[in-house]
Amino acid sequence: MSRVAAIDCGTNSIRLLIADITNGKFQEVLRTMEIVRLGQGVDENKSFHPDAIVRTLTAVKSFRDLIASKSVEKIRFCATSATRDAANRDLFIDGVREILGVQVEVIPGEEEARLSFLGATKELDQNQSPFLVVDIGGGSTEFVLGSEKVDSANSVNIGCVRMSERHLTSQPPTMDQIARAIVDIDLAITQAASVVPITTAKSLIAVAGTATTVAAAALELSEYDRYAIHLSRISAEKVHKVAQMFQSMSKDEIASLGYMHPGRVDVITAGSLVLSRIMAATGASEFVASESDILDGIAWSLIN
Repeated sequence: MSRVAAIDCGTNSIRLLIADITNGKFQEVLRTMEIVRLGQGVDENKSFHPDAIVRTLTAVKSFRDLIASKSVEKIRFCATSATRDAANRDLFIDGVREILGVQVEVIPGEEEARLSFLGATKELDQNQSPFLVVDIGGGSTEFVLGSEKVDSANSVNIGCVRMSERHLTSQPPTMDQIARAIVDIDLAITQAASVVPITTAKSLIAVAGTATTVAAAALELSEYDRYAIHLSRISAEKVHKVAQMFQSMSKDEIASLGYMHPGRVDVITAGSLVLSRIMAATGASEFVASESDILDGIAWSLIN
């Protein structure tokens, strides 16, 4: 048995998964997340805000204590879009090394895509392949097509935090803000589609917090329930309706939703718009919401 710890540090959140992996079997020991908004202002300034680094390193310290209490054998710490873009990333990387004693891997979009695909599809029925895995993060969105392995992948800069900071600067957003965001999003999807044939998949799998929160809204959950959300099938019609619903709500109204994580209140409108435009571009009639994603892929990679 291998007890591993996977850490995924994105633009909006940092997450920890501790799991036992034995003979191809996966047993979750602990899974936790903190919204730290490491990517605060990175799209505009190309550097980390000092407050964002402090918030994130505080979370890393809490993860260190959890890892120490669970007798973990291997750790892999991956950082994605915001860290790729930040000129002062060494301040963050050095801080993590001092706290955890591990080297942060600033992974390229292609590796992020591969890990997302591995996590999302490891336990799916291959009869439903080829899969298009879509990972809407804070800074970027990954498109990955494949069956047992990745055939093509592309990462584009249309994450929920980036689109919120760049376009949807009020809540509810104005029609002009939405229109400008759609132009930006659609252009990026077209760019991704030049590399990944996004209309050829048999199953569209959407992972990460934006997709699972949209699923919670579509399912009309009174509170966030990862077991009800995992592998639920959400129609394209419901995705479009949920995106329109968030566009019409105030920040307080969104915050009052029982399934809404406080750290997603100001970015879910942009994130759901990205998902809605992806559904339109792919022509998919539904998506499968998966709670298994890049974090699970990082854990699996430690025994491969």
